[in-house]
Amino acid sequence: MAGGGRSLGRRFGWLWAAYAVSTFGTRLAFDAFPLIAVVVLHAGATEVALLAASGLAVGAVVAVPLGAWVEFRRKRPVMIAADLVRCAALLSVPAAFALDELGLGQLLVVSVVVAAADITFGAASGAYLKSLVPPEDLLVANGRFEATTWTATALGPPLGGVAIGVFGPMTTVLADAASYLLSALGIRAIGGKERQQTGSRQAERHPAERQATDRQATDRQSPPPAAPAGLRMSDLPAGWQHILTHPTLRPLFLNTLLVNALIMAPAPLLAVLMLGQLGFAPWQYGLAFAVPCLGGLLGSRLSRRLVARHGRHRVLLTVGTLRACWPVGLAFVGPGTPGLLLVMAVEFGLITCMGVFTPVLATTRLDRTPPDRTTRTLSAWSITSRTTTATMTALWGLLASQTGPRTAIALAGVLLLATPLLLPRHEQVAQHSGAT
Repeated sequence: MAGGGRSLGRRFGWLWAAYAVSTFGTRLAFDAFPLIAVVVLHAGATEVALLAASGLAVGAVVAVPLGAWVEFRRKRPVMIAADLVRCAALLSVPAAFALDELGLGQLLVVSVVVAAADITFGAASGAYLKSLVPPEDLLVANGRFEATTWTATALGPPLGGVAIGVFGPMTTVLADAASYLLSALGIRAIGGKERQQTGSRQAERHPAERQATDRQATDRQSPPPAAPAGLRMSDLPAGWQHILTHPTLRPLFLNTLLVNALIMAPAPLLAVLMLGQLGFAPWQYGLAFAVPCLGGLLGSRLSRRLVARHGRHRVLLTVGTLRACWPVGLAFVGPGTPGLLLVMAVEFGLITCMGVFTPVLATTRLDRTPPDRTTRTLSAWSITSRTTTATMTALWGLLASQTGPRTAIALAGVLLLATPLLLPRHEQVAQHSGAT
């Protein structure tokens, strides 16, 4: 385990278990909706692309006011509610299929609901993690989440493909819905009283004093931040305002937006290139992306050690630069075993760098955000990332229609080489959670 197997307590164990089961369920149902659209509803490429992009983009827009609303609510009930909403929405798909009433409109609505609930859950869980785990253990916790993500990514899609082949296209949707129900039960089992950090002064106290206060806080109910009388329009952009005015978060935000979009936008084109023009079998395509996920496990284990040895800023700058150097290699993939090995090597290098970078980024983001803006900041980050990726994916599809998949993939790789220029050049002195 990341962090040398150090225990973070029973309550974190339940949170981790809930995250693990829902993540495995999501990866098991990877691309389930496009598959249902094609196999069950006989949708065309344009309809499938519209389903994927619209669900992501509209869900992100719906989540904008939710981030501000959740900021002043207790996070565990919100997380449980988001899990139950996702479970109910997904269960409506096999129910409609059984009644022969399933249509693309329902898949789109469910995609929007699930996307909005995903963003809300992620923002609430990030804020809750910050209150649950001491600041010095945040990197350990994020490293464990990252390792879980890559384990699920390696195992989920192949197992989901087998399940669909044996039991039918609704199998993985049912499994995903069940995973959210189990996640809700796990979060409920955390128990205890949810405490709220009140600002930077707590982080500045002596560790022994802070730990004593934390132990007392778990034994009594502490009030959440004072909620406004109503949701004001001025509450909505607070997350973006914090990100864009922060000297460390702003460059990390812009860098991450572009890197994620330029990695994800050419992904459908790579599938077209490998499965179409180069003639790879579906199992070979799946293998090419499943095996490199082991790099994510390696990176998540290395992240804490590298930070301890070299410092957080140097790790972000170095690994953030290295992760941009790999994807351009995908433009040179050819047929047969050499092409398959090239894809595996490129993806392994990229995913290893991401496995190091992501938990360090997540920890830095929590450290540099005050408690009264954590949820809105995480929501703003996720909303912008998803809408940017959806937009770039659509643009790269248009580009590929004019230039071909290989040229579009190459252009994304070349543009990625410039993204390290957006990384923060200088480390800020303040490291505690109240730094702004």
